[in-house]
Amino acid sequence: MEKKKNETVLDLGVEVLLPDPESFLKVRETLTRIGIASRKDKTLYQSVHILHKRGRYYLMSFKELFLLDGKESDLTEKDIARRNTITSLLQDWGLVKVVNPAQIENPLVPTSQIKVVSFKEKSDWKLCYKYLIGSKRA
Repeated sequence: MEKKKNETVLDLGVEVLLPDPESFLKVRETLTRIGIASRKDKTLYQSVHILHKRGRYYLMSFKELFLLDGKESDLTEKDIARRNTITSLLQDWGLVKVVNPAQIENPLVPTSQIKVVSFKEKSDWKLCYKYLIGSKRA
């Protein structure tokens, strides 16, 4: 994907609606348990984050968040496909409602390429993230 200067939240991510105000924390916690896994050392790298901006909610790949911050990112179609698949899972589970469903139809990755750690297995895994919303990184 081509990198664009001055990306805005409207150009990136998938806008979603939450069923109720308490859903934000549930979605945020659930996303910490979905991503790319290294089964060898039981490490999971979170792929998607939820961003709350001006009363609206967006699901975004961590690479999209880097672009939003004006940092370099090698955002690929596979990253977008992973975001779309995870967004679709969250919608299937009733955690979010996608504002524009056509946005997540393609591209997609097979769910076998995404690891979902169950809540009860959470303590058995090292959950890592490559972006922390609200932090200032150099």
